[in-house]
Amino acid sequence: MEETIGVTAAPPVPQQRGEQLLEAAVRYADERHWDVFPGAWLEHDGETPRCSCDAEDCTAPGAHPTAPGWAGQASGSASAVRRMWSKQPRASILLPTGRAFEALDVPETAGCLALARMERMDLPLGPVTRTPDRRMLFLVLPGASAKVPDRVRSLGWPPAALDLICRGEGEYIAAPPTRMAPHGCVQWVRRPTATNRWLPDAEELISALAYACGRDAAAGRAR
Repeated sequence: MEETIGVTAAPPVPQQRGEQLLEAAVRYADERHWDVFPGAWLEHDGETPRCSCDAEDCTAPGAHPTAPGWAGQASGSASAVRRMWSKQPRASILLPTGRAFEALDVPETAGCLALARMERMDLPLGPVTRTPDRRMLFLVLPGASAKVPDRVRSLGWPPAALDLICRGEGEYIAAPPTRMAPHGCVQWVRRPTATNRWLPDAEELISALAYACGRDAAAGRAR
């Protein structure tokens, strides 16, 4: 499995971290034409990093929108992205789904199994991320949310039986090198390159992903 990881640990100097986030956010807007917007960030003023939102029950520390109007804030303009991160260099990089792409979100164990199978079958693949909470997200063309449930049923699984989530319109994902407490950074398993600029349709990947998620669910029941 190809693995390309840009950041493996948070640098000790916050300014360096901010510079990496800014460069990555600009690159996504400029090279991939993805809309980008800044989210929350981690505060390192104690032994345990805390989310900038200060909510004790924050479910995504350091990686969620900071305001209800985030969808209108997102921009694919490199100059606008620079302005946004100049105001808060530590902000996480969030990408709205349902615009340039959607994301098929699966457990890491299922994602690794599916990815190995896809590569053996020489299927076209887009960028793939891995999150610190052990999820893998496969970027696909918009429209996946409308197709995947029926396609999963046609393969013999009730959609609710599989841990396979479509992230589409009105949702977002965190992009590398966003850091999520307490586990680490979002990373690229397959980074965006010129060869995967054209994303696959969800229907090309769903069979391998559904099979892998079914295997993963069966293994979970057996444990």
